[in-house]
Amino acid sequence: MTDTGGVADPAGPPEDSLSGSDLRQAPEHDLPPTSYALLGLLSFGPELTGYELKQWADSTLRFYWVAPAMSQVYSELTRLDRLGLLESRDDRTGQRPARRYKISERGMAELRRWLSDTPIDFPVLKHPAALRLLLGHLVDIDVTRKMLGGYIAQLDERRAELQEVRDGLGSDATFRFPAEVAQWGLSYYDDESRTVREIVDRLSNPEPPDPA
Repeated sequence: MTDTGGVADPAGPPEDSLSGSDLRQAPEHDLPPTSYALLGLLSFGPELTGYELKQWADSTLRFYWVAPAMSQVYSELTRLDRLGLLESRDDRTGQRPARRYKISERGMAELRRWLSDTPIDFPVLKHPAALRLLLGHLVDIDVTRKMLGGYIAQLDERRAELQEVRDGLGSDATFRFPAEVAQWGLSYYDDESRTVREIVDRLSNPEPPDPA
């Protein structure tokens, strides 16, 4: 995983807006997936500030999940801390004071419960290129082919970024499962690029091919 380098928080967490009823609710009935994603990152061990956690999320989660905004990271850290799923402390060793977080025993137990006992949601696909291809009859075919060519370039760029992440994980047993996710992502980009290139080739023909 990416080394956060001990960067200090540019700002502290926002004011706590949780109500008393929120704090009394059992975590398993109240936590959104982003909470578990952040708990999961902290489960690898490092004690992190909100800013460092955001940087780590940006370099990992964005390949298969929506990386949370800075404000959402602080909001979730506040929630998790108040629920006892994190431990936190003030760190005044750097140039600017920061609050550091690590997962608690209760947080680890809740994360394991979520992984073991909750059903997996089927991923929702929102594919801008596929939507534009669906409406290709409304524009010149060269417009659609150019759009798909641009998408292929984006795939190649994103794959190169993910390859850097995979290379950084190396063969460290600590990151065995993140490495599998990265490898999965590389295979996805390879398959997606190949499929789109085949579509572009078919669109080069003046008439659509007969269905097999």
